[in-house]
Amino acid sequence: MRHLLILLLTFSALPTAHAYDKVKLLQSFFGTVMIRGYKPDGGMAYGSGVVVAENKVLTNCHIFRQTKQPWVSQGEDSYTVNSVQADRWHDLCLMTTAGLPVKPVELGRSADMKKGQQVVAIGHSSGVPNALTSLGSVKSLFKQQEGFIVRSTARFALGASGSGLYDGDGRLIGINTFKTTGRIAYFYAVPVEWLESLQKQPVETVFPIVGQAFWEDDEANKPFFMQVAVPEINGDWAKLEQVARAWIKAEPSNSDAWYELGNALENMSKLDEAETAYRKSIALEPLNTDSLFRIGVIASNKGDKNEVKAVNVALLKIDEDLAAEFSKTVGCKGSCE
Repeated sequence: MRHLLILLLTFSALPTAHAYDKVKLLQSFFGTVMIRGYKPDGGMAYGSGVVVAENKVLTNCHIFRQTKQPWVSQGEDSYTVNSVQADRWHDLCLMTTAGLPVKPVELGRSADMKKGQQVVAIGHSSGVPNALTSLGSVKSLFKQQEGFIVRSTARFALGASGSGLYDGDGRLIGINTFKTTGRIAYFYAVPVEWLESLQKQPVETVFPIVGQAFWEDDEANKPFFMQVAVPEINGDWAKLEQVARAWIKAEPSNSDAWYELGNALENMSKLDEAETAYRKSIALEPLNTDSLFRIGVIASNKGDKNEVKAVNVALLKIDEDLAAEFSKTVGCKGSCE
């Protein structure tokens, strides 16, 4: 009863101004489980998981590196893990249990998401017994194989690895997997589309599950969207420019790569070059709100009211909150009209 009261209070607090379906998100909440297992030193390894089919739990493989006998729990009930299918490189594991009385969540697609769309992370951050929710929005989408890795502002902490990232209608779009270190962090979820290939992996019954994931590779071998994160957070603009130019050389049609180059150049006061990079980013992806925002700021500094108004209108159509932030940043009263 206490568990039910907590989650009802959680979802009643969702802002009504945004596109959240509280009933469907509540169903997704019930599809969240906790994964535990003892480590060799007697400590507890723990993470989160999502029920995606009858007796099937999707989670991260890195949770199982230090435990020989994991189990699934929800509330006061526990269930044995009988087997697992593992894709170590993509850090996804599909566990099979027995007698798990949990309805599977509805599956969505990361490919259907857009920048600025509202998302919700649901998982056991910090190992708390009751799952926690974290609201946010999509910051970036990075094409990787069959889906898109989602960077969002929905925060998660230790214990929420393997938890679900949902769209506003409660559909699972990704599994929260890794984040950058430090107080200011970027949060990433791997796409739910990877589940299809995961289901073709051989069945294993021996734990621990060991093996490096792509996001743990040497820095130079990581995807470019990961290589730009740390210099961007640390304000190392020369390094960011270097990585962004390498990204553009490898993927000249990548809008995010051009944005990162513009970001580095703008912060080094190379404003004309920065604007050129931002405009290239927008030409490749008109919905790149990061580049739109910065073009508007540069226009405001130039006194170009027409462009400021055009950027504000464009942002309003994509993300009202971001448009409000833009108006505040450039000093508009109400809106830039």
